[in-house]
Amino acid sequence: STQPAQSNLVAFSIQMRASNEVPPNASQGTGMVNAVFDKNTNMLRWKASYSGLSGPATMAHFHGPAPEGVNAPVVVPWAGPISSPLEGSTTLTAAQAADLMAGRWYANVHTAAHPGGEIRGQMMPRY
Repeated sequence: STQPAQSNLVAFSIQMRASNEVPPNASQGTGMVNAVFDKNTNMLRWKASYSGLSGPATMAHFHGPAPEGVNAPVVVPWAGPISSPLEGSTTLTAAQAADLMAGRWYANVHTAAHPGGEIRGQMMPRY
């Protein structure tokens, strides 16, 4: 997708891979998250999908604040049941919005075999 026409909207499109996890794992799973953040309302909307995981997803979240290669606590859990595809939305606090816009959030999907996360991708704004 392309950058939304309105200047208050910021698009995110990320790939989730096992090699992005900390520590990396050998899963063949992949996924993607497409999100739009509205800077006027602090509303974040996302659509996510994944495939090839080692087993059913047990959890999925946005984590932060953290740069690539660093783990962080959950900031926004994705409502269950976690199945692909899924979508959600939430209103962020000012601090959460600042971290998201600075690229300090990541998305990941957890499984029983990889309770710390099987696939992960850093949320970087597309300008």
